Formats: sequence, C-alpha cells, structure tokens
Amino acid sequence: MRRLGCFALLLILAAIALGFAGLQYWSWHGPLKHNITIEIAPGTSLATASTQLEKAGAIRSAQQFRLFAKVLGSDAPIKAGEYRIPAHLSQSDILKVLQGSKTLQRFVTIPEGWPSVMVKDALDKTPGLKGNVQVPLEGTILPDSYSFQRGNTKQFMVDRMQRAMVKYLADAWEKRKPGLAVTTPREALILASIVEKETGKPSERRLVAAVYSNRLKRGMMLQADPTIIYPITKGRPLGRRILESEVHAVNAYNTYAMTGLPAGPICNPGRASIDAVLDPAPSNALYFVADGTGGHVFADTLEQHNANVQKWYAIRKSRGEM
Repeated sequence: MRRLGCFALLLILAAIALGFAGLQYWSWHGPLKHNITIEIAPGTSLATASTQLEKAGAIRSAQQFRLFAKVLGSDAPIKAGEYRIPAHLSQSDILKVLQGSKTLQRFVTIPEGWPSVMVKDALDKTPGLKGNVQVPLEGTILPDSYSFQRGNTKQFMVDRMQRAMVKYLADAWEKRKPGLAVTTPREALILASIVEKETGKPSERRLVAAVYSNRLKRGMMLQADPTIIYPITKGRPLGRRILESEVHAVNAYNTYAMTGLPAGPICNPGRASIDAVLDPAPSNALYFVADGTGGHVFADTLEQHNANVQKWYAIRKSRGEM
C-alpha cells in the first residue's frame, strides 16, 4: 500500500510538473524574430489560422497550438481582420490577439485644402487599397484621416469621404448665422474653399471669410489669387509667380475678371473653413495683405490697404524678393 501511495504521489507530481511545463510553453516567448502582419479571412477556422501562423513563423507547431488553445485558451472564436504580430509574442498572447479583434489600423490622410487631383494621387499611392478611381468632384471630399482594411477599394474610400462631407456641410448649414452672403450650402462650400486656400492660420479664418462676405454683399470682385491658379493646375501648386496674363484671363474661376463666386470649389475645404464662412467675424474689412509673419493685416478702406501693401513690399525688398 505504501508503494502504491508513493507511486500515486509521483504521478500527481509528474502531472503537476507536466502541466506547469505546458503552461510555460504556452506563455513563453514565441519564435518570431521580427514583426509581421497576418490577415485572417472571414470564416477562417482555428485549424486554418494555426497553419497560417506556423507558415509565418509565429508559432512552432500548428498542431500543438490548437491543442494548447483548446486546453488553456479561451473558447471565444477568432475574428477576421488584419493583425500585427510583434516579434517573440507568446502563443497565449497570439490567441488573445486573434480573439480580441485588435486589428491593424491603416489610415489615409487627406489634409485640409487639398484639391481632388491630389486626393486621387494619395489613394493611388496607399498600399492595401484596390481598384481604380476617378478624380472626385472638387469640394466633395471632407479632409480627415480615414481608417481602412486591406482590400478595401479606392472607390469605397471616396464614397466614405463624400458622405462625410455631405453630412458635415448639412449639419453646419443648419447652424449657420443669419445675414450671410451665401444663400445655399454649395455657395458656402465654394467660399470655404477660397478661405481655406487664402490662410493657414486658424485665428484668421473668420476674418478672411468676413472680407469675402463683405465683398460679395457689395458686388465687388473677390480678387482671390488661388482662383487664378485653379484653372491652370486644377489646384496643384503653381510653383512660380502668377503671370500678368493669367490675372486678366477670363474663365469661370478667375475672380479678378468677374464678380461673384467662381463656378465651383477650388479645393476640398476643412471643417474650420466651412464653419468660418457660416459664422464670419463681425468686421467691415474689405482687404487683406500678407504681414511678413505668415499672417495677414486687414483693412476697411482702400487707402489703409494701399499703405499695408507698401509695408509688405518693403518687407519683401528687405528679403531680396523684389
């Protein structure tokens, strides 16, 4: 009896040791030497996923992984998605990653003021997006960072960006202040695109919007330089000074040769520029010119403006730009 008791004790100790070793193996550093990305398709079973992991070098044995997953892991299903597996991640943590749906986040960022030709460029250069896409209509894209999954189409992304713009513009229009120079959401979008291109300083947007709103109400030409450039480059940087002939060119966008708004937006304006147009600053300013610090100085009268222009010319001459 004593021998049987000792034998049973040894079996218990051996089982404990084996269990401890198995737990250590399950939670020990994995064999992966560098970070990898693995894509789990919808409907993938644990068996198929474990085979993928073994082929990728994330685990040593698909069969052992499945066994330990059933004995020591959660019974939650694995989820489809694209996952980032760090180097040396344990089998236990790999299973948690696949069950927790912490998928790899991919983003494409559209900055405020980009024209639609550059939106298409960005989508075409983004790894993981599929298919082809036409240049979106100008002004229909809401600038933002958009997440996506590998395999999404470029058209899918454009559709999302356009729905976002439709929603934001509609919501902002409902909150607009009374007495605006613009009478429709599209007019607001067009004017916002000009404001977006004219200043990069958040503190100036409502003042710039006020200047152009005041000009529209008085029937004055807007005389916005970016509207000269748009028909030439479709919104891409001009890369040189505007020519005198281009200032006087007659087309549907050049606000130096026409009164009122141009035929359409000249870029994709951001939320802040849309908001500025729908709530411009309380100002009588009709003019503005660069102040040499990256901002602008504003004026109510032509006389004040001309004096500010002379100061700007003096700054440029001191820099050797004239």
